[in-house]
Amino acid sequence: MIYYIQLASANCSRSKFDVFNTHQLVTTNHMKGENMSKKECRTFGQKLAMYTAPTLLGIKCGSLVSLSKSEFDLHTHIKIFNNRASEKELKIRKLYDYKERSLLLIYNEKLMQKRLADDEVKGLLSYFGYSADFSAEEYLNRLGVRLSENETFPHEIGIFLDYPLEDVIGFMENKGENYKLCGCWKVYGNAEKAKRTFVNYEKCRKFLCNKLNQGVDIYQALKIY
Repeated sequence: MIYYIQLASANCSRSKFDVFNTHQLVTTNHMKGENMSKKECRTFGQKLAMYTAPTLLGIKCGSLVSLSKSEFDLHTHIKIFNNRASEKELKIRKLYDYKERSLLLIYNEKLMQKRLADDEVKGLLSYFGYSADFSAEEYLNRLGVRLSENETFPHEIGIFLDYPLEDVIGFMENKGENYKLCGCWKVYGNAEKAKRTFVNYEKCRKFLCNKLNQGVDIYQALKIY
């Protein structure tokens, strides 16, 4: 199953990576990202702002971004982000590696836990091998396994991206056809509500991108100090 990770559309036959980057002293310097160029750090922040803004600003439980392993020191970026953004309950998790790219999930821990605690969500996920007793961490582990097992995105990934459950189910039942609206995802339920959500997501993207264009970094834009 292919989902619309951002505002760009995706063909249902495309691959998931076609979407769219002393010992104590050494460790401390590495955590600060001193081995990475300013350009790399800025570009990494721009990617997050462009593709994951609604999650970074707290109105969406999770967002995906695919990044080049050669362009970014992803291990260090993830470590720094998770250390600094923990106060906002934001986290980056590498879901899957494929050749020269890595698929990252940026998520709000509180919102993700709430989403995965929903009984209807648990019921649908159980169909794909997720236990109702899973912790949020175990759900994400299972999602990573599912990604490794499929050429394209597994059907249930929309749940982790905060798509309405009726739209996730509608996509499966209609095999991606007969939708009412196509935006950040294919809509089968409340089209008017989805339109409002798409507008809000775009506002988030523009807000963060404008902040970065003014010269601040992604952490300053999110008021993480």
